[in-house]
Amino acid sequence: MAVKVKLGRKNRSLLWRFTRVVLLLVFLFAALFAVVFLAEYHHYQQVVDDRLASGPLFASVSQIYAAPQEVRPGQRLEAATLGASLRRAGYNVNPLMGSYQLRGDTILIKPGPQSYHNTDGATITSTNGVVQSITAENGVALRSYQLEPQLITALSEDKGRAKRRIVAYKDIPPHMVEAVVAIEDHRFFQHGGINYVRTVKCGVQDIFAKHMACGGSTVTQQLARGFFLTPDKNIKRKLQEIMITYQLEARFNKEQIFEMYANQIPMGQRGSFAVAGFGEAAQAYFGKPLGQLDAAECALLAGIIQRPSYFNPYKHMDRATARRNLVLDQMVETQALTPEEGARSKAEPIRLAPPNVDASEAPYFVDLVHEQIVQRAGDNEVQHDSLRIYTSLDPELQKVAAEAVEVGMQGVDELVRRKHKKGDPDITYPQVALVALNPHTGQVLALVGGRNYTGSQLNHAVAERPTGSIFKPFVYATAYNGSLNGSSFDDAGPFSALSLINDDPQNFGTGGRDYSQGNFVHGEYPGMVTASTALAHSLNIATIALAQKVGYENVASLAHAAGIVNARATPSMAIGTYNATPLDMAGAYTVFANNGVHLTPWLLSSVRNTNGDIVADFTPEAHQIMDPRAAYLTQSLLQNVMQFGTAAKVRSLGFTAPAAGKTGTSHDAWFAGYSSDLLCIIWVGNDDYTDVKLQGADAAAPIWAAFMNRAIRLPQYSDMVAFTPPDGVHNYRVNRATNQLADASCPGNSFDAAFLDGTQPKGTCSHMDQDTQTLGNQLFGNGLEGTPSPTPILVAPDDRPRSASPQP
Repeated sequence: MAVKVKLGRKNRSLLWRFTRVVLLLVFLFAALFAVVFLAEYHHYQQVVDDRLASGPLFASVSQIYAAPQEVRPGQRLEAATLGASLRRAGYNVNPLMGSYQLRGDTILIKPGPQSYHNTDGATITSTNGVVQSITAENGVALRSYQLEPQLITALSEDKGRAKRRIVAYKDIPPHMVEAVVAIEDHRFFQHGGINYVRTVKCGVQDIFAKHMACGGSTVTQQLARGFFLTPDKNIKRKLQEIMITYQLEARFNKEQIFEMYANQIPMGQRGSFAVAGFGEAAQAYFGKPLGQLDAAECALLAGIIQRPSYFNPYKHMDRATARRNLVLDQMVETQALTPEEGARSKAEPIRLAPPNVDASEAPYFVDLVHEQIVQRAGDNEVQHDSLRIYTSLDPELQKVAAEAVEVGMQGVDELVRRKHKKGDPDITYPQVALVALNPHTGQVLALVGGRNYTGSQLNHAVAERPTGSIFKPFVYATAYNGSLNGSSFDDAGPFSALSLINDDPQNFGTGGRDYSQGNFVHGEYPGMVTASTALAHSLNIATIALAQKVGYENVASLAHAAGIVNARATPSMAIGTYNATPLDMAGAYTVFANNGVHLTPWLLSSVRNTNGDIVADFTPEAHQIMDPRAAYLTQSLLQNVMQFGTAAKVRSLGFTAPAAGKTGTSHDAWFAGYSSDLLCIIWVGNDDYTDVKLQGADAAAPIWAAFMNRAIRLPQYSDMVAFTPPDGVHNYRVNRATNQLADASCPGNSFDAAFLDGTQPKGTCSHMDQDTQTLGNQLFGNGLEGTPSPTPILVAPDDRPRSASPQP
């Protein structure tokens, strides 16, 4: 039975008044909210306007490219490998860059209008993994062909050391979009920017948890936070985020919002750089462009978004794999993948790019390129113009260099530990630099400026240090130069490998000041020694004595011309007390390797805009500073340093190709050496300038050997050949016991030496002090067939190994 309650007039009046008050309060609250909302909306509209008006959302990123790879007949290269290289460079991906067609063992290459090269294509045929022929489009046979340069990296665009590679929405693979939507924002393409249900749910959770921990931000909200706000989590910031989200949704369509998100989202750390956006992340984690990622790789990147450090696959592979598989499950749920596709993707192993940043991105090299570009073009142009910067780098050799440094420094660290007491915590571990270049062009092919770029960005390749004994060859080169200019070294005539130098203790003081020096091995004073022995065993006293004889000023002059500008005409200069950088010394040694021509090391080749138009080209500097014969004669002495001198350890470490080199030991350890087509300088030392207390032969030479042993396995450096003497110089075998030419009767215990024609010994080891031609006439008259001859052994380049493969 229903009960009716009648309210009196007075009660109805009170109820009505209460209702009106409530309605008024609601109205006032709504009006106040509207006023505040409109004010805030207008405020954040202005914030967004100012941000958009300040310039592009992302600075135009200049990109740095490696040198083009040269393909030559005879190289060990397959057509499929060439195709993979071209695809990484954008061929068949970006039609404007170029295209290629694989037809079995043949590849047809056609550069596009944006190619580094002109549009001339070529056909390359490879059989059994070896390049057989290269043919131009007009049918002409080519001796070589250059492939499209590979992208190394993009320049850092802000002080936060963040890197990004900007991608357009159309270039983002569909699986990347689907993976992000599946795990981060299911309804991204349907909602207006805010997932209200999820936001309220997270708000309640955060209230009970008493801190802001719950997610719930949509893709647009994440974009708003990344562009305009700090990462702090509080209610005020959340409201600001929502207001900016409204602005973004009102101004841009979903594709534009996702494109901005894809270029802005933080994706972890790579060395000392923050990885920003999917384009850079694809290169950092997988070593390839974003457009080439498959579903599993896209899922891994999408999974990293939530907590990049926690899900870092290099450090936490199990976590990263589980997170990737969760994303793939979500993609199946959203029907982006079929269950079968999802299962296949989950079974796919994660193949990451090499973790060594120095190997893949050459950061010290890139920093140098950046500095040079800024010096020449200005920082503003680099920051705001999309430049294509083409450099000298060989990516394969850079990888080899980084590996050699990584392995070699483990050995150095072990040597350092042996010199300290067990458990000593105050051990200073040395730093390292490696510079490799083409000795005939000056092209810097690889550069490592430290043992770990993440730990230190100081580039030791351009840090000045005392050069130690790697300077000594310039003293001997000055002596050879003087002889070629008519100066007589001693009573025996022009300077040669067998010229005698006094290595007994001497006072080389000048200007009333005493200066005496000992040899590295204390108490080692062999008296009169040959020039070959003095340099091979790096004798200090003999080298200073030679510098004094040929003139300190003349030595300093040659050193300056070779780029060692700090050298001063003093006795100590002869043993390398003055500073130079490893990069300087690499340039200096081109004098010996390149027929007396000094080449200034160069990193920059060309700068172009996005259309491929040339902005600037750079011409290498080359100067003839020394007679080619003097250069070769000095090189011959350096070959003996490696055969029986302080650098003989290199041979025991498996590098057997023809080469010349010199160890250096001061406070630092050095090794400078080169083959017919590759020059490399190694430096090892302490940042605090304390004595590293390691010999160049023990610390630097093994790194050099590790590098060269790896380099010779690369097709482009596999044909290291013997050095060829210039006209007027010949190589001979010299008997060590007599310092006379070796002949058939005493060939043992001998070594090779180069001599300027007419300066070689006149006698042989079996008939000393007699001219070999006169002696032959006396003994054998008209030279009947079968008569033994005392003719000395002359060593031609072809008598040496043409190439050598390293031991395993």
